[in-house]
Amino acid sequence: MQGVEFEHTSVLLGESIDGVFSNPQGIYVDCTLGGGGHSSGLAERLSPEGWLIAIDQDPAAIEAGRQRLAKFSCRQSIVQDNFSNLRAILDSLGTGQVDGVLFDLGVSSHQLDVAERGFSYMQDAPLDMRMNPEAGFSAYDVVNTYDEKQLTEIIDNYGEERWAKRIAKFIVEGRKNADIKTTGQLVDLIKKAIPAAARREGPHPAKRTFQAIRIEVNNELGILKDTFIAAVEKLKPGGRIGIITFHSLEDRIAKQTLQELAKKCVCPPQLPVCMCNTKPQVKVLKKPTAPSEDELEHNPRARSAKLRLAEKLSDDNCSK
Repeated sequence: MQGVEFEHTSVLLGESIDGVFSNPQGIYVDCTLGGGGHSSGLAERLSPEGWLIAIDQDPAAIEAGRQRLAKFSCRQSIVQDNFSNLRAILDSLGTGQVDGVLFDLGVSSHQLDVAERGFSYMQDAPLDMRMNPEAGFSAYDVVNTYDEKQLTEIIDNYGEERWAKRIAKFIVEGRKNADIKTTGQLVDLIKKAIPAAARREGPHPAKRTFQAIRIEVNNELGILKDTFIAAVEKLKPGGRIGIITFHSLEDRIAKQTLQELAKKCVCPPQLPVCMCNTKPQVKVLKKPTAPSEDELEHNPRARSAKLRLAEKLSDDNCSK
């Protein structure tokens, strides 16, 4: 992968920066640096007194981000870590509360396009799918060590694949003689498992299974709720959180978490004063934003994207 430029087209770029940004001297956190598009959008609005914190677990993203952000004058902290450690990262930097936090979830264009990363069902490569190449657990381990029941569950739950049980059975049968080592071998098994009539409809037959395995390898869904809660805790009153999602599973977690944090008093209406001490922590801002037709024309991968925004409320928010 030496010499491969980290390319990624940022989705909902203007909408997300407009949604979270308010203070040129503020502190902003991009939890998913990726190709640096959103970080650059924040950095170009920050004054030299402003502070950008950009996080990514992928060393290729960290190196590309440093280069792309070098031209901006704001203070910068570029951190190689999993954003699930957001609290500890901000505590170690001594930020106190911040003005905005942005998440751009899912796999980056670079990770899909670089064959040897093993994310893509369109290119034959070693089974990998690790967002952090230094992690020990990969797609190879999922495909070759999970039993049929485990495989069925993740392909069903994370891929929402109707043929999950057949795909899992074909994978287990296919690895009996030799390990499944490449994405091409896995794609062939998936195609054999899905009936021909079903393969002719909808997206690529391997899309949902590859999504499921990628989510399992990187624990993408398991870390989201606690991280969103941590982000809101770290916001100043009036600060905003922006979350860009790309499929229904992560979007459901984003929606439900923000709704829970926006929950008001749950006391019976006949009580004259609040006794539950439930206070809304955020105000959810408008309906989720989808990409424009113009953006979709230039970046078809943005088709399923949604941007959700919420604003941190002050502590005194519970009233009857």
